Amino acid sequence: MSQKQKKGIQVIERAASILRVLKDNQSGLSLGQISKQVNLPRSTVQRIANALQAERLVISNPSGGSLRLGPEVNALAQATNYNIVETCRLFLTELTEITGETADLSVLRGAGVIFLDQVPGTQRLRTISSVGEVFPLTTTANGMACLSRILPKAAHSLVTDEWDRRGIISDIKKIEQKLSGIRHNRLAYDEDAHTIGISAIGFAFNDLSGDVVAISIPVPSSRFLEKRKLIETALRKTAFHIDKLMEN
Repeated sequence: MSQKQKKGIQVIERAASILRVLKDNQSGLSLGQISKQVNLPRSTVQRIANALQAERLVISNPSGGSLRLGPEVNALAQATNYNIVETCRLFLTELTEITGETADLSVLRGAGVIFLDQVPGTQRLRTISSVGEVFPLTTTANGMACLSRILPKAAHSLVTDEWDRRGIISDIKKIEQKLSGIRHNRLAYDEDAHTIGISAIGFAFNDLSGDVVAISIPVPSSRFLEKRKLIETALRKTAFHIDKLMEN
């Protein structure tokens, strides 16, 4: 291998490391912070970041000088979304058959979770959301489940950013305790937090491309207690099978 080829491979490896760091810190990082995390000189990081910005793989935060993943990364990720939708469709269908309730599939994207797929429940009173709809992180079961799958520091940034945007004043220690509990017990809960009259349970996992994906079951709160154990058991079983699938 020539010296030129080796340098080319090294640049790709360094660019990939920068993109991975930004993936784990979705609210953005400064050049200095990136430099420290990838263990490269700031000048090297700036040169690679400029090239990534030219390709829209990285963009500057509108609120400051930090960098975050750009729209081209989302576009590339969207091209693979059909794979995870195909993979999870059977799981969603089985969950709906077992519980009689709607089953949702969503993915963590930047500052929210985006719905990718849904199998409607069989009950007359049921919850329905539109594919492509964006939901917040801190008041939804799928959002909290996704937050539990990323680094605590990155989760902290996303939570405080969401609270700042929505004018929410709350206790960060309480949300961190909740996330710790979700990491331990796997399931996340929304009991009338996002929408009055609707509760939900969900879990998240990392798919083969590294995306954080959630499966959740929203239920009218009027029958949440009645269905809770059934839904918990069904979701835990599904999480077990998905984890095995993602390991292969």
